[in-house]
Amino acid sequence: MIVVHHLSNSRSQRILWLLEELGLPYEVKRYERMPDYTAPPSLLDVHPLGKSPVIEDKDEGVVLAESSAIITYIILKYGEKQSLSAEGALDDLYYTHYAESTLLPLVVIWQRLSRFTNRAPWFLRPIFRYVLGAYREMYVDPDLSKNSEMIEKHLSKNIWFARGSNEPTAADYAMIIGLEGLYLGKAVQSNTHPAIAGYIEKVHARPAYQSGLRKGGAFAYPKQLDAAGG
Repeated sequence: MIVVHHLSNSRSQRILWLLEELGLPYEVKRYERMPDYTAPPSLLDVHPLGKSPVIEDKDEGVVLAESSAIITYIILKYGEKQSLSAEGALDDLYYTHYAESTLLPLVVIWQRLSRFTNRAPWFLRPIFRYVLGAYREMYVDPDLSKNSEMIEKHLSKNIWFARGSNEPTAADYAMIIGLEGLYLGKAVQSNTHPAIAGYIEKVHARPAYQSGLRKGGAFAYPKQLDAAGG
C-alpha cells in the first residue's frame, strides 16, 4: 500500500493523478497549508525537509520525496512498460527533469514575487511593486516567454510530451502543474498558446485526473483555470 503525504494546493496532486491512471490502491494523508501558505510543521515528522509530496511504500519500506523521483519510482515499479521510440524516450527523460529543474523554479519565482509585494507594509508597496516588477520584467518574463514558446512548439506536434505516445508518460505527470501555473500567471493564454491550453484541458478532462482531485481535496488550479476561461 502506498501512502501519499499530500499538501493542499501543491505539487503532490499530480502524484494522485498518476496513481489513479495506474489503478493502484493508495491512501491519502492530507495536510493543510499554514496561513502564510507554508507547509505545516507536522510534515517534518515524515521527512526532514518538511515538504510535500512524500510517499511511503509500506510493502517495500520505502519513504521517498521529490516529485520526479516519486513519479519515476512508481512508474518503474508498478507501471506497465510503454513502447516508446528512441525520440519519445528522450522526450520523456528530458521533460521529466526539465519540469523540476527549469520550469517550476520560474513559476515559483513569479508566484513569490507577487506574494511578497502584497505582504509589504502598505506605504512601501508602491516601491516594492516597482522594484520587483522591474526585476520580473528584466529576468523572469523573458525566461517564461522562451520556455512557453518551446513547450508550445513541442505540444503543437505531439499528443503527449513523449513523441509517439498515445498515453501520458512520466513527463506529463511532471509537467502539468508548471503549465497550470503558467496559465494562471498569464504567461500563456488560449489565444497565444493554443497547444498548451488544449493540453491542460485534455489532462483536466481525464477521469483519472478528476478522481485524483476528489481524493486530494482542495486544489485551486483547475477551478481558477476554469474561471480564467481555460
